[in-house]
Amino acid sequence: MTNNIRIILVNPSHPGNIGAAARAMKTMGLENLYLVKPKSFPNVNATAMAAGADDILANAIVTSTLAEALIGAKIVFGTSARERALSLKTYNPKNAAKLIATERKTNNIAILFGRENNGLTNEELAMCNYHIHIPTDPNFSSLNVAQAVQLITYEIRSAENLDNITLSSKEELATTEEIQNLYQHLQQALTEIKFLNPSNEKRIMPKLKRLFNRAQLEELEVGILHGILNNIKNYEK
Repeated sequence: MTNNIRIILVNPSHPGNIGAAARAMKTMGLENLYLVKPKSFPNVNATAMAAGADDILANAIVTSTLAEALIGAKIVFGTSARERALSLKTYNPKNAAKLIATERKTNNIAILFGRENNGLTNEELAMCNYHIHIPTDPNFSSLNVAQAVQLITYEIRSAENLDNITLSSKEELATTEEIQNLYQHLQQALTEIKFLNPSNEKRIMPKLKRLFNRAQLEELEVGILHGILNNIKNYEK
């Protein structure tokens, strides 16, 4: 189901956390574990904490650098319980999982988890496309790495199950070109009815685009909106 999603632990120092992360992955149907320069692996403590997920450990790929672990990945998510200054688009775990469930159909996904003591560095986050912020209590944001893996993989599993339920009834999504044509039509119509003018156009249009982008418009819906816009422009009181 999700064999093109890899979980990457960066410099894990406690082998028990590696095993617990493997167990968390297996319970949620994930199997690709990458370890970047682990302090101690293989290790009996890792095996003990895996509690039956020995196959995940046996097949784990160990690399000396993060760049090696990312080879072949198309979209990279970096997890953190702390806000970062980098200008990455940030998602909470639930919304990130929805995006992952969609993107993994055509792309290899990598999800990074940082060190137990200080997480991911800014340089490592700079290698990511997106930031997953786990909203912990700001007074105690330290989250065990295996717990973080369990939380994220659970959300992915939930998003996958929802996707499987609704996929068969979902209509064809509109293409990027169709969406852009709709935006041009929308801007033209709103200008003609004097809702838009040079003083507010740059403020209102981006907000309307974000609104429709969140909706992930279907082809039929775009056609309906074009029809509404045509009638608005042609309407005479």
